[in-house]
Amino acid sequence: MPETRVVSPIPPSSVTADPLTGADTLDEVELEALLETGTTMWAVVFAGGIGTRFWPLSTPRRPKQVLALVNERPLIADTIARLSPLVPAERVLVVTSADIADTLHDAIPEVPRANMLVEPRPLGTAAALAWGAQEVSRRAGPDTVFVALHADLAVGYPDILRDTLRRAASIALADKVLVTIGAQPTRPETGFGYLQPGMPIDPLVSRAEGGACRVEHFVEKPSAALADVLIDKGALWNSGIFVWRARVVLDELEQHTAELQYGLPKLAAGEMAAFAELVTSVSIDRGLLERSSNVVVLPAAMEWDDVGTWASLRRVRELDDTGNGVMGDVHCVDCSGNVIHADGCCVVAYGISGMIVVSIDGLTFVTTQDRATELGPMLNALPGSLRFNPGRH
Repeated sequence: MPETRVVSPIPPSSVTADPLTGADTLDEVELEALLETGTTMWAVVFAGGIGTRFWPLSTPRRPKQVLALVNERPLIADTIARLSPLVPAERVLVVTSADIADTLHDAIPEVPRANMLVEPRPLGTAAALAWGAQEVSRRAGPDTVFVALHADLAVGYPDILRDTLRRAASIALADKVLVTIGAQPTRPETGFGYLQPGMPIDPLVSRAEGGACRVEHFVEKPSAALADVLIDKGALWNSGIFVWRARVVLDELEQHTAELQYGLPKLAAGEMAAFAELVTSVSIDRGLLERSSNVVVLPAAMEWDDVGTWASLRRVRELDDTGNGVMGDVHCVDCSGNVIHADGCCVVAYGISGMIVVSIDGLTFVTTQDRATELGPMLNALPGSLRFNPGRH
């Protein structure tokens, strides 16, 4: 991602450049401090769906999570890597669907096959969270702290994220709260959730000093006008990264998420098929965060974004001198502000701006960044063979 625009809480003197990748790494003293969480952390990664907004690159045979969209690594591999060494691969559970499970595991072979939780049908993230929490409880104990996060997030300076997770784990161990990691908004984004911080949980550490606060209210996908108001009032983006104890989040889901109430006893009894039949799909945001009074937000001084559409890649890729985010064999002449992705071919762009250009397997897709946010109408207008197997055309 581009260089972060916020101040890192880690002293610059402790950060050195990795001689292989050029990425920032911590010296031994800082690494030891980072790992002192007082607990053994686990992780639950949500990795369902194929990501139709990244057509034609994403298909049932090549889902979004295994695409190298931000850098040279698949999104799911990037997610696993940024958790290490705080959460090693053997303590990562990946919740996904049967149609893409094998493809995902091929991209992250370091994660044990037994840690791939394959849904019998798409359950929604709240139910996926319940399953992950139940597995963490069964394998490591009900008071085990785990981080839950999505596989399609972009994070700049992951060492800051790991330090934030360490602090979040301490909060989750000390109280029965749901800790959300909050990112500083950079624009009135209507596709994100917003967390309004209230009173600090520790009166000696204010929000300005990076302290965690009770969440007064949570707003999912507000209008642009409301997003502006929320930002003016100091609201943070919901990063989709959460830290909590297995027992605590299961209790909160039982209390607040009616869509799961009939299935949770079956899940606790190990009857996964019955659980899947009895639950209704609902997101963590709407099914839990909007309803619970025990949500805490911990601000994170990290650069963060959701890798949700082709247009989002201009915010998370390294840009050239005229603001083009390109990957592959691409040559830009008199161009600015484009996202261009060449897979196995060469693309030459001349005199264009604000465009999305994707070329793969003999197919070239061109649109504007504004229209790239929702590809549903276009995909519905295409023949099924082109929609699901673009490489054959």
